[in-house]
Amino acid sequence: MERIVVLDFGGQYNQLIARRVREAGVYSELLPHTALIDQIRGEALSGVILTGGPDSVYAENAKTCDEAVFSLGAPVLGICYGMQYIAKVMGGTIRAADVREYGRTAVRMERHPLLDGLDSGIVWMNHNDSVSLCPPGFVPIASTDACPVAAFANDARRLYGIQFHAEVAHTPKGNLIFLNFLKNICGLKCDYTPAGLADSLIEEVRGKVGSARVLGALSGGVDSSVASVLVHRAVGERLTCIFVDHGLLRLNEAEEVLAFYRDKLNLNIISVDARRRFLDRLAGVTEPERKRKIIGEEFIRVFEEEAKKLGGAEWLLQGTIYPDIIESGTATGAKIKSHHNVGGLPETVGFKGIVEPLRMLFKDEVRALGESLGIAHGLVWRQPFPGPGLAIRVIGEITEDKLGILRKSDYILRSELAAAGLAQKVWQYFTVFTGIQTVGVMGDLRTYDYVIGVRAVTSTDAMTVEWAELPYPVLRRVSERIIGEVPHVNRVVYDITSKPPGTIEWE
Repeated sequence: MERIVVLDFGGQYNQLIARRVREAGVYSELLPHTALIDQIRGEALSGVILTGGPDSVYAENAKTCDEAVFSLGAPVLGICYGMQYIAKVMGGTIRAADVREYGRTAVRMERHPLLDGLDSGIVWMNHNDSVSLCPPGFVPIASTDACPVAAFANDARRLYGIQFHAEVAHTPKGNLIFLNFLKNICGLKCDYTPAGLADSLIEEVRGKVGSARVLGALSGGVDSSVASVLVHRAVGERLTCIFVDHGLLRLNEAEEVLAFYRDKLNLNIISVDARRRFLDRLAGVTEPERKRKIIGEEFIRVFEEEAKKLGGAEWLLQGTIYPDIIESGTATGAKIKSHHNVGGLPETVGFKGIVEPLRMLFKDEVRALGESLGIAHGLVWRQPFPGPGLAIRVIGEITEDKLGILRKSDYILRSELAAAGLAQKVWQYFTVFTGIQTVGVMGDLRTYDYVIGVRAVTSTDAMTVEWAELPYPVLRRVSERIIGEVPHVNRVVYDITSKPPGTIEWE
């Protein structure tokens, strides 16, 4: 079997690299950078990819791997930190870049088998250090204005590196880098196709929960929806879904979600009104991580109570997906923010275990799985909505008044994008209660009222995003309506930050 090992040095896109390899037709396995050489070699090894990571290669505790990797006879491709690590081991020079490159960056590419089909153009950068001098035997094969060695190659030893992130959607034709590495460098057939994903996940769930009952955390978002339908296929009536109205939902959301799941999917669903208890727990809390942890713990306590009412459900189902895990911090990755269903979970959970059938999938994979399960297209492609809800879109302390302002402004944004035919074209969009007050003039009188932020982004996997270039007439209409229809708002701003360096949500 053709097999690529991806060694994880702690970067945010590492699972995405493994997935790009599978999409190109080769089985991939993600291992920690500390993996033993025998585990890396396995029964078959076709190539190795070293991922990005947050370290500097010269840092005292910088991550390393067994250098025998470079003597296995299999080609090695380093990405970002992985490239710098190859350079360091092989005798090159790495230094802090004079200009740190983040986001879309123009690159010049030379002719090389690794770069077949790619012309000079745009790539996605995210680095502080860069290779300033190639190791002996290596030659530069790409460069940018700020990075003279944006890619290098040593064909004799079959060692390669790229400073940019070919794995993300915002590097055009980045998938060709992986295809070229697999076919041109490793000489592989690329004939692997993942088959029966739904069937294998269903069997995995059955094997895990046995004959026990499962309580499903159903938020109404695509992740929990797909997870619930999948587990329902696995255990049938032994699944009971719980929809918790935590007082942090969008306008009319609870009614819409419950009607859809009862009428369209025939799931056994119980609605719990927990608005008061969540808002009471969040009273006076301003720190974002604290908000997330409070919400995560309170969700668990509600589920524990509901499980007892049902006579004891042993397993808790969550729609956790891989971006939730890596942003909450992994064994090798830095924590960006605690997702309520991962880093926000309390230490003690009153269930035998947690079922997370989607935990290794990205959003687009979840959607593809959902459609294969026969879930309606409109639900599968429903706009993502975070589990903590509007709590992380109110900056600072959460109050009913602030939530009211946010709900009205968010409804206006969503209705205007729908009217403009953009609802399915923009990946995610919402408003933010910034907590900032500014001077304005309304009706010839001075005002001192709140600023509402508008966020709209394009993405496929939530790991990288670009801000959406909404038409000016739409932005104008959104601004005019929010200021005209929502009390205590006198200014609207549009967030034009990509991820990285920002995140999708503000908190």
